[in-house]
Amino acid sequence: MIGATLLFAVTVAFLILFDWNWLRGPVGRMASARLNREVVIAGDLRVHPWSLSPEAEAHGVRIAQPDWAAPKTGDPKTGEGAGKPMAAVDRIAVRIKLLPLLRGEVILPLLVVDKPDVRLLRDASGRANWVFGDPKAPPRPLKLPAIQHFVINDGALRYDDRRRDIFFLGTVSSNEQATGDGRGRFVLEGKGQLNRAPFAAVVTGGPLLNISPRRPYPFDARVEAGSTRVLAKGRVTRPFDLGRFDAQVTVSGADLNRLYALTGLALPNTPPYRINGHLTRDGQRFDFRKLTGRVGDSDVAGDLFALMGRQRPYLEADLRSRRLDFDDVGSLVGAAPATGRGETASAGQKIEASQREATQRLLPDATLQVERVRAMDAKVRYRALAVNAPNLPLKKVRVDLTLEKGVLTLDPIAFTFSRGDLAGKVRLDANPGTPRTDLDLRLTNAKLEDFIPIRSGGQPAIEGGVMARARLTGYGNSVHRAASSANGQVTIVSPRGEIRQAFAELLGVNASKGLILLLSKDNRQTSVRCAVADFSVKDGVMRANRIVADTGVVLAKGSGAIDLRNERLDLRIEGDSKKPRLVRLFIPIQIKGPLLAPKVGLDSGGAVAQSGVAVALGTLLSPLAAILPFVTGGEAKDADCASLIAEARGDGAPVRVAQTTPAKVKK
Repeated sequence: MIGATLLFAVTVAFLILFDWNWLRGPVGRMASARLNREVVIAGDLRVHPWSLSPEAEAHGVRIAQPDWAAPKTGDPKTGEGAGKPMAAVDRIAVRIKLLPLLRGEVILPLLVVDKPDVRLLRDASGRANWVFGDPKAPPRPLKLPAIQHFVINDGALRYDDRRRDIFFLGTVSSNEQATGDGRGRFVLEGKGQLNRAPFAAVVTGGPLLNISPRRPYPFDARVEAGSTRVLAKGRVTRPFDLGRFDAQVTVSGADLNRLYALTGLALPNTPPYRINGHLTRDGQRFDFRKLTGRVGDSDVAGDLFALMGRQRPYLEADLRSRRLDFDDVGSLVGAAPATGRGETASAGQKIEASQREATQRLLPDATLQVERVRAMDAKVRYRALAVNAPNLPLKKVRVDLTLEKGVLTLDPIAFTFSRGDLAGKVRLDANPGTPRTDLDLRLTNAKLEDFIPIRSGGQPAIEGGVMARARLTGYGNSVHRAASSANGQVTIVSPRGEIRQAFAELLGVNASKGLILLLSKDNRQTSVRCAVADFSVKDGVMRANRIVADTGVVLAKGSGAIDLRNERLDLRIEGDSKKPRLVRLFIPIQIKGPLLAPKVGLDSGGAVAQSGVAVALGTLLSPLAAILPFVTGGEAKDADCASLIAEARGDGAPVRVAQTTPAKVKK
């Protein structure tokens, strides 16, 4: 009995007099072995074991960088700060409850971290210095024990993600504040700069004193990153396992694309947006359900989920719009949305729109962020049940998108018009140094009068079916660059229709008939037996193989090119009457200028030349000879429409030869 008492007394005396600093080395080595990098306790190590909630305090804690990261931790431009540890903490104090450990629960009554300086780095290959185990193992969500009093004083955080091109430099602090009801609340704050834009985050919750791992912990969060705002109200299911929570979330900003820095998801460029939904996290899966909101002037609703913690994050979404504002779609390919009265656009997009208007450019030249396209996979289904498109008879839109290993496919991409459909497939391969785009679109069962809104006497000036196909391949990291290098074929066919006879006569610039009919408001129609425009596309230039329009009174033929590189038209239409006319000027029609604002005019050179010849003849022959150049015998023959359309069909235009009609004139 005396021996046991003596042993107990010696043990107590040893623990009281023991210098815990003797264990700094062994504790550091144990931590180093567990974390696979050097851990050093440079200051005092103090332990207060005589309690059911023992406490430990360590000063001057340093966690080194992994070998590959040490040279890269400095400023990317100046190199300043290279070689600094991953984490340096002036003081860590922690207290733990012993009794809950008996039932497998870890509860910390106190955790204080003074002046932590943390430098997080992920290099271009994806290695992250905060991964302490197998770098190839899937990452795990942060899981902290229940903490009843959590304080961070004067924290500094530097986050450099060179794979996603994200950089954050700021401060972090947490504390508990008194409230009017005396209960208090927990506050965690961070602020700084994210990719050179102001960043601030605040997370607030109830008092931590009575927190339990068996009861959900409610929280509110607000994040502001540049123009992006995130508001969340939710709960951590098992405090503080951050791999499981749910919250009602509102996200708003100038462009969905800017969420990449916060989410790691490569979302498309959009006009300003505001979206609400219920966000749930279960490990590496995030579900955003009952999504509603607006993107630009279009409503959007649906569900989506994302799988993170993979080599490439995966996004799957089923989205729909009751009414799509069609100019919002342009943002998806880098074009600025409409900026007129009542339209929704950010300040930057308004500047882009004014620049585009000043340069008269139609094709967007915004650079595709190919690294982001390569860095994730996706499957998205989108449907628009109605469309607001003032200049197009567009009624519905349907798109199925897949993104896998850097290859983006839209199949189908389909637009439903009042009459007819435009549908097909677009494939973009972002893996080569210069991305490749393949496009195959078909227009079927459409009507000319829906796209050419010229009316005469309350009736369409031209009407009939129109069909087309475009097969193109281009290279470049923007729409404009891909179009500028495009090769392929574009064919447009109108197998039958009707045109106001006055306009048909003017295709041949028949001064004696067309102008008289126009001035007299004569609304007689004549048939369009067939019209074909077929272009070969090489290196961004569409050259006309054939342009033919065969009407009941005029056979018109065209030539020229459309240059997609500088977005200019240079087309020439010449008409030949099928009936004798006493006065007829052979003046070709020219369509020239930028794609956004082409000008239609007359090439008077031919008429002037004939007039000059006529004058010369007049001096040598009789006055009758002087008018001969202006007299046509109506030698034009009907075009071989069946042959033309058969050729167009061979080029891929979706048209049947049987759809041609004989020429006739309605009186």
